[in-house]
Amino acid sequence: MTKPSVLFICTQDTKEEEARFTRAALEAAGVDVVHLDPSVRRTVGGAEISPEMVAEAAGMTIEEVRALGHEGKCQDAMIGGAIAAAHAWDAKSPVSGILAVGGSMGSALAGALMQSFPYGLPKLIVSTMASGFTKPYMGVKDIAMMNAVTDISGINTISRDVFRNAANAVAGMAKGFDRDKGPEKPLVLITTLGTTEVSVKRIRQALESDGCEVMVFHSSGAGGPTLDGLATDKDVALVLDLSQTEILDHLFGGLADSGPDRGRAALRKGIPTILAPGNADFIIGGPIDAAEVQFPGRRYHQHNPQLTAVRTKVDDLKKLADHLAANVREAKGPVRVFTPLRGFSSHDSAAGHLQDLSVPGPFAEYLAQVMPDHVPVTAIDSHFNDEAFSSAVIAAARELLAAKN
Repeated sequence: MTKPSVLFICTQDTKEEEARFTRAALEAAGVDVVHLDPSVRRTVGGAEISPEMVAEAAGMTIEEVRALGHEGKCQDAMIGGAIAAAHAWDAKSPVSGILAVGGSMGSALAGALMQSFPYGLPKLIVSTMASGFTKPYMGVKDIAMMNAVTDISGINTISRDVFRNAANAVAGMAKGFDRDKGPEKPLVLITTLGTTEVSVKRIRQALESDGCEVMVFHSSGAGGPTLDGLATDKDVALVLDLSQTEILDHLFGGLADSGPDRGRAALRKGIPTILAPGNADFIIGGPIDAAEVQFPGRRYHQHNPQLTAVRTKVDDLKKLADHLAANVREAKGPVRVFTPLRGFSSHDSAAGHLQDLSVPGPFAEYLAQVMPDHVPVTAIDSHFNDEAFSSAVIAAARELLAAKN
């Protein structure tokens, strides 16, 4: 039986001893090793994908990379080359896992490379950066990071166990890896927060009963970008972007700001999409004292000591409508828009703390004005969490799924 192969990333110009040890540990664990060496200072030899090959994949020679004379510029070139070289190898000899060992520079390269590979493929970085801010290395992909504990400088009684454990972990995952052959059921992606979960739960259960696989994402800063990443990578049948917190927070400086491209991936790819302004009644602020300073003269609800829901106004939501309309103009597939007239979340209800019935109507009118003419905007005379609203979304979802099939 053919052994699974693991792509191993480590620079031998600074970490030759550690690279050799970890490679031996991988081989002892029963996998073949494809060593990608993105070294710049010197070439040691022995790697299946050498520094010269990485540079060539970046459209340069290794001498030209070295002549850049700036570690950041060299790093950018080798990241691009490493990604290209890794995918070229994987295309002819598929790998079943990726392991990297590195400091800040090596982790940055490995993280960028791993983020370019699909969900499900095992990915692990042993890093001196694992005990701190890891988001730049992981992005929204399923990348694990293991704390190197000591500096990656020689083999000692701690680093020996860390490297060996990492090798055994990736080897074990590689042996169990089954490359994604595409969804067996139509895949549906949904955004929500706990404040709209009542409605989203009905929608999820209805689509699951229809035979769909449904993935739900918490739109608190990471969930939405993860949905966007999956929409890009996978064969997705339908996206229900029903929580707009991350976009509102981008527009107004809230804590869940996910950047300007949030929500565009599915539209640009042509995936059928349903939009609704769930949770449009609030921006996520920090502790109440900070929220009052950042957003003066508003209504506030202290969700917990760390988070405050800050009530939005009609003018705020007009900016949201403009942003959503701009996104929808890029859509290459069908889009439906639904908006409730009696509240956007549980906070925006009679039982909540931020209800304002004067906002949904004017917002619905403005939303219909700015959306492209070919995109229907349906105002539902109900609260977002009412059954009437979820039923309308379910009916539209079924129609879009039937049309795709």
